Amino acid sequence: MKKLFSFRNTKLQHFGRDLKEDQNLILRDYLSIERTRLSNERTLLSYIRTFLYLIVGGIALIQLDDLYNLKYLGILALTLSVVFLIIGIFRFFLLKKNLKHFYYKSQERPNPH
Repeated sequence: MKKLFSFRNTKLQHFGRDLKEDQNLILRDYLSIERTRLSNERTLLSYIRTFLYLIVGGIALIQLDDLYNLKYLGILALTLSVVFLIIGIFRFFLLKKNLKHFYYKSQERPNPH
């Protein structure tokens, strides 16, 4: 029987991955795992982008000398930026761990075909 998809034909296949190659994995399942992994990376990048925006906004508000009350808002923005970064990194690794756990658990199930 001819194989529909080969893991060896993909370039950069091991970049950022810790899932083992599975010859029984069909293309639909492989692509589903890839979509979830890429979605997880996009979400992490959006958390990092929010972190950077809050850092820039917080520094800008702290630098305003005329409006003293906005310095507290700047400090709050800096604090929230760190919180957003920690939450983003935590969620990234949590989903990555859950995806790996689900992937390995699916390998243990018998194939119904």
